[in-house]
Amino acid sequence: MRLLLDTHAFLWWLDESPVLGATARAAIRDPENDILISIAALWELIIKRALGKLSFPADPEDVIYNEEFKVLPITFAHLRCLGTLPLLHRDPFDRMLIAQSQAEGIPIATADGRFAAYGVATIW
Repeated sequence: MRLLLDTHAFLWWLDESPVLGATARAAIRDPENDILISIAALWELIIKRALGKLSFPADPEDVIYNEEFKVLPITFAHLRCLGTLPLLHRDPFDRMLIAQSQAEGIPIATADGRFAAYGVATIW
């Protein structure tokens, strides 16, 4: 299975936080699964770190490599899908994750209940 991580799921995985859902944790841990981090989630992480809203001392590229995750780039297919989304969720990073999930046909590991309004599969 391919699984896209929301930014908070990625951070909670790295912190080994008990807040991360058991189903999501098991899916991330499963070596048979391809775990994807959107470039949009990494973009959000870097912006929040630069603003002092997030402490993330490591180099994200090193973290992705060490965790053996894959980066999901933003493609024209994702942008086309993004352009069709209704404004049910206003966060631009989350909207991109939703568009990527729809365009790729993959679930998202997220605790954000607003994703369900878009009909994307979520794992938590």
